Amino acid sequence: MDERDIRLLKAISDLGTGSPERLHEETDIPVSTIHYRLNNLREAGIIENDLYDIDLEGVGLGVTVFVELLTDYHGSHHDFEEKILAVEGVSQAYFTMGETDFVVVAHLPDQEMVERLITDLETIEEVRRTNSTFVVSTLRRSTRPLQNYDLETLLEELSDE
Repeated sequence: MDERDIRLLKAISDLGTGSPERLHEETDIPVSTIHYRLNNLREAGIIENDLYDIDLEGVGLGVTVFVELLTDYHGSHHDFEEKILAVEGVSQAYFTMGETDFVVVAHLPDQEMVERLITDLETIEEVRRTNSTFVVSTLRRSTRPLQNYDLETLLEELSDE
């Protein structure tokens, strides 16, 4: 994978689309080159389907870490959350109840980036302590949660009728 491949994958993630025209607007890569590269990424298994799910290990982000943040902040959590979201590598962040105030999920390339993530989080003034959990094996990584339900259950639980 080269810079153009990575730029395309980043644009797909940012835009939420694999439209060659939109990707061209975002990256200035010619549309014909985008078609060619997307086909190559599909054949390599990096792009798993037309929804452009990305194989995190295949792209080099095979280390998943959950980090619990115990904080001491005043005011609303909304005033503090932008500091967490600004940390490079944080792909998901949750405000939680209980002893842990926030949980972040990061997909990183290696141990060095894990250390950098933890350091960046711990240098936020309001963070008192972190607790990290490394994922050993992924049992399910679904970006489309509706896949995990039977149609009948969804109809029963979500239908307005």
